Amino acid sequence: MAEFDYVVVGGGTAGSVVAARLSEDPDVSVCLVEAGPSDEDTPAVLRLTDWMALLESGFDWDYPIEPQENGNSFMRHARAKVLGGCSSHNSAIAFWAPQEDFDEWESLGLAGWGSREMFPLYQRLENNDSPAEHHGHDGPVRLRSVPPKDPAGVALLQACEQAGIPITEFNSGRTVTNGANWFQINCFEDGTRASASVSYLHPILGKRPNLELRAGRRARKLRFEGKRCTGVDVLAPDQLHTETITARREVIVSSGAIDTPKLLMLSGIGPAAHLREHGIEVLADSPGVGSNLQDHPEGLVQWEATEPMITESEQWWEIGIFTTTEEGLDRPDLMFHYGSVPFDMNTLRHGYPSTENGFCLTPNVTRSRSVGTVRLRTKDFRDKPMVDPRYFTDEHDMRVMTYGVRLAREIVSQSPMAEWAKAELAPGVDTQSDEEIADYIRKTHNTVYHPSCTVPMGPASDPDAPLDERLRVRGVDGLRVADGSAMPFLVAVNPCITTMAIGEKCSDMVKADQY
Repeated sequence: MAEFDYVVVGGGTAGSVVAARLSEDPDVSVCLVEAGPSDEDTPAVLRLTDWMALLESGFDWDYPIEPQENGNSFMRHARAKVLGGCSSHNSAIAFWAPQEDFDEWESLGLAGWGSREMFPLYQRLENNDSPAEHHGHDGPVRLRSVPPKDPAGVALLQACEQAGIPITEFNSGRTVTNGANWFQINCFEDGTRASASVSYLHPILGKRPNLELRAGRRARKLRFEGKRCTGVDVLAPDQLHTETITARREVIVSSGAIDTPKLLMLSGIGPAAHLREHGIEVLADSPGVGSNLQDHPEGLVQWEATEPMITESEQWWEIGIFTTTEEGLDRPDLMFHYGSVPFDMNTLRHGYPSTENGFCLTPNVTRSRSVGTVRLRTKDFRDKPMVDPRYFTDEHDMRVMTYGVRLAREIVSQSPMAEWAKAELAPGVDTQSDEEIADYIRKTHNTVYHPSCTVPMGPASDPDAPLDERLRVRGVDGLRVADGSAMPFLVAVNPCITTMAIGEKCSDMVKADQY
């Protein structure tokens, strides 16, 4: 078929959900277009414990960032080149976003995006091993708590308590502003990741005649008749010719926070002056496309271990710590991930020592105020876009991160975690002043790989909001966006499950708007 009712461009964390939910109606036809291969029968993708091997692999678009004035210019943004998107590529940490985040979304003029509407979508999508009544237990996505098998992790949580950070249940329906615990992860008991593709698509592919997956098709450009989006041009499997896939009703772009704004701009939707620089005819002058890039920047404090670290793990990053750096906050502004493995991806090149038997705490800024951009490098769809996160251009982010480095040291100095800590490898005990810590962070920081907000929703009064509250692209018809790029601001936690909920929300709205 060359014509469908709906075309979903991008089979990632949200796109898999949208395609699965829309195709529940046997009277409509859906085509899911994915640039990467299918993840079916691909152990390298499906085995969660191997997730770090996917970085800079053939399943990674591996986007470099532009030179950073205040940050690490060597850094890469891993974006998944495989069905399931980053839910097929990440560490599968599963969080309900804070109630306050959704309620703030709603307060910005986004009716229907408050916690009262969004929390039920978490319940719908999850099959949670927690018996709590507020959780869902019949959804497609398996969520379960990491078992406490890592003795160093057990010691870390005891140290957190001694440092004034209590052990606190995650995903309780209440916001954790100061607390630590083992994560919940979207992963089956046999170690298979419960990605969006595994959870939503694998059970139905080949069984629904109204759903067609076209993998290995990279989007070139959206097609329009006048102002109405009528489909998408994709590169055929021969890598030479163009296929046109037509949508009778709507096109939903779910290509992620980097490739969604890129595709819109290639199609004439974006900042007019930037499009004209590249010889692209302006269909809709939308200055907010690609102009609101947000992320969770991540630092690193690393130790050599005195005892052998674990050699088997669910996914090697199994504990989270939340806290606040100042009084009166209703959400945490600082989060740590605990890694039971060394992590020298950005420190070794600067001469910091490493080890094969160590652990780390990675402080990250949950509500970064530094805002970057995604821009076209050329008008060639094959060229990687210019990704400029502008890390640490707002002083708030460095203040939070510096606090985090010091707090990491304080936590690890508590008994019994101190018994696990040998030498501090990075930044090292000689790095003490604010200036020294900031210099280390600027050189060596990473990302939690959470780019977002590049095609944000907003009220009609906001000229920088390309999307309305129903995810429709302003200035054109028949086109929506459903992925992490649609967030008005990045939630304070790992956003994978929230992005699935955006897919659920989008499918509900598409169905409602057709009748």
